[in-house]
Amino acid sequence: MSVLFEPTRAAGLARMHDFVPHAGRAYAEGRNSDLGPGQPTAVSQLSPWLRYRLISEQEVSAAVLQSHSLDAAEKYVQEVLWRTYWKGWLEMRPEIWARFEQERDIQRDRLRNVRALEQAEQGRTGIEGFDDWARELVETGWLHNHARMWFASIWIFTLRLPWALGADFFLRHLIDADAASNTLSWRWVAGLQTAGKTYLATTDNIARYTGGRFAPKGLAEVAEPLTEAPVPAAAPLPSAGSAKGPPALLLITSEDLHPDEALLREADIRGTCIAVDPALLWGDKARAFVMDAARDMAALLGETDTRPVTLIDALNAEAIASAAREAGVHRVITPYAPVGPVRTRLTDIAETLRSEGFELVQVRRHWDATFWPHARKGFFPFKQHMGRLLEEMGLTRT
Repeated sequence: MSVLFEPTRAAGLARMHDFVPHAGRAYAEGRNSDLGPGQPTAVSQLSPWLRYRLISEQEVSAAVLQSHSLDAAEKYVQEVLWRTYWKGWLEMRPEIWARFEQERDIQRDRLRNVRALEQAEQGRTGIEGFDDWARELVETGWLHNHARMWFASIWIFTLRLPWALGADFFLRHLIDADAASNTLSWRWVAGLQTAGKTYLATTDNIARYTGGRFAPKGLAEVAEPLTEAPVPAAAPLPSAGSAKGPPALLLITSEDLHPDEALLREADIRGTCIAVDPALLWGDKARAFVMDAARDMAALLGETDTRPVTLIDALNAEAIASAAREAGVHRVITPYAPVGPVRTRLTDIAETLRSEGFELVQVRRHWDATFWPHARKGFFPFKQHMGRLLEEMGLTRT
């Protein structure tokens, strides 16, 4: 695992506090520059901790807005909210995730052992910058956001490779990859997410924002948008349950590793089970990060809670039922899992647990419940609600 990202909540909080003073003008002016691994950067590099909610979007936004006005830190707060927006958008259109999985599997079979795909993944295309980013991704598990956009654009429009296999390459190597942000960002570059709007990587832009490190030649000069069947209209958000009720087992998954304080206040918790299933994560670096983070969280909870804390490397009905019996309860509450492998597994588990006399309840964070309903359309309409909602949550300075 990359030394860039220590898989503990304490390390995430430390990086957040180090970054907060720079979340205003310094971030706004320098956020597009990628000077390379080990070089100074204006971005926070908090995404691995945010991805698994070792620290939350609300925590980061609150810390930034305690030190800066929303006007001063708007660019950074927007960046945090992009992750929230993508999740909310996909929650109301889960078919798009299913489409991606189907397209990925079809293209995998079609391009199996194709040299062009192997060269792209191994960083042997001969395209300056692109090859470096491919190797950096595999070695570190992370890429600057601007480099991700350049890479995706070159993959799709210059190399003419299927976008779904590029998205899959990122899933398999990024520590911070999640179903919504990764899939929908690749779709946006390809002209699928916002129909007809693509992102074209250019030599001049890459040279400018890499400090002259790279100036690749032979890039596509036109980015013709890809096409697909119409995107379904936004459906109502799936319902979520309440933490209030009979005594319960708290189930923690890789989608939300740090228990929400509101959930802990409302629930009568008799035991905690941290279930991190490697099969539900895409890459080795993500698996290593999450497993170590889960151990750290188990230790933290063990220090502050006299109730039993169990750490298991499986997420299945048998393991959860066993933990619930040990806690002496018939109710299991867990932080709401957005569209993706963990959500699918929890849906399956719920049916089995119900047949054995256990109730599984997914509890949505207040942050998600506040912002997700506004992700019905594009990010611009979503952004129009940002200031008001942050103010209603008491996060902006008066």
